[in-house]
Parts: sequence; structure tokens; C-alpha cells
Amino acid sequence: MIFSKRLQSDEHIREFCVNEAGDQGWEVREEQDHRIVKRVWMRDWHRVENAMMRFGIQAMQLQRAGWVDVSKSV
Repeated sequence: MIFSKRLQSDEHIREFCVNEAGDQGWEVREEQDHRIVKRVWMRDWHRVENAMMRFGIQAMQLQRAGWVDVSKSV
């Protein structure tokens, strides 16, 4: 796991993940309440970095709205 952020508000969960995916490059995934809402594979590291930056911004916005970080450290 390269990046993982999990946030909770009441019974709702949002999760942002980036994993190595072998020949496919990197898997970039967003989940809401344990359902995948966006999943792409990227081969360009700069696109992966941008995705992680967007995930960080989204997580920060959720935390400002009262969501709690329940991530495991990676």
C-alpha cells in the first residue's frame, strides 16, 4: 500500500487508496461505505502523485466537515 486514508462520520466510511498493481502500474481507488465508486489503473507516476494529492485534499475537506480519520498508518 502506497497511500491509504480512511475517514468515518457516523456510520459512513470514505476510503482513498493507492496500491502497486504489477504490470498494470498502480491501482487508484475511492470507496464510499465499502463500495468502490472510482477505480483506475495508472502507469504514469506523476498522475499517481496528483491522485494522492487530490485524495489528501478531499480527506482534509471531510475532516473540516467533522469526519474522523480512522486510517491505519502505512
